[in-house]
Amino acid sequence: MSIYEEVEFEDLDYDPVTQTYTYPCPCGDKFSITLDALWDGEDIATCPSCTLRIEIIYDEEDLPPLREDDDDEEDESGGAEEEEEEEQGEHKKQDDKGEEKKEEDDHNNIASVLKKSLTVK
Repeated sequence: MSIYEEVEFEDLDYDPVTQTYTYPCPCGDKFSITLDALWDGEDIATCPSCTLRIEIIYDEEDLPPLREDDDDEEDESGGAEEEEEEEQGEHKKQDDKGEEKKEEDDHNNIASVLKKSLTVK
C-alpha cells in the first residue's frame, strides 16, 4: 500500500492517557498509532475511516518512556471511582430511607386527621 504523507513525529498530537499519537486525516478522522507500536519500530499510522496511511519520521530517543504499570493505574483509579460510587449509593439509600420515613409519617398524620374527622361524638 502507498503512503499518503510522511509526517514528522513533532507534528503529531499525543494523548498521555491512551498513549496514542494522532494526526488529522483529510477524510475528517484521525490517523493513530500507539506509543507501544512506535517503540516496537512501527512507523505507519492508519486511519480507521479510510484507506490512507502515513509514515511517521522519528528517532526512538525522541519517544517518551512507556508506562510499565498501565494495568495497576487503571485498577487503582477504577477502584477509587467504584468506592466513590458506592459511597454515593449509600448516601442515596440513606436519603431514600429518610424520604420513606417522612412519607410514612405523612401517611400516619393524614390517617390520624381522617380518623379524628370521622369519629362521631
